[in-house]
Amino acid sequence: MHELGTVNYIIETVEKICKEQDLKEVASVTIEIGEVSVIVPEFILDYFEWAKKKTEFMKNCTMKIETLHAVTFCQDCKKNYPTLEFGKECPFCHSGNTFLVTGNEYNIREIEAY
Repeated sequence: MHELGTVNYIIETVEKICKEQDLKEVASVTIEIGEVSVIVPEFILDYFEWAKKKTEFMKNCTMKIETLHAVTFCQDCKKNYPTLEFGKECPFCHSGNTFLVTGNEYNIREIEAY
């Protein structure tokens, strides 16, 4: 259910930008969602369709979602690798001394407005 809070945050942020920039309407919002985040893109889209009807600037807005690939860094061999393919163990040196660099976050990437 955290997707509803995420959608509310996105809408609040975009509406604040619209007021600051004296914009009239938002045509689209593009967000990036990490492939190992706990956010479910389908729920984001569903909640957005429901919530945008209550907004001042986003009633006709579409949401686009792009995936941020998960990348892990190995502290022993100093190499990055794709997290989904190899998990926590480094495929190069087989160390478990790794951490996630990207892939569990979400970002507002682009706002198309006029």
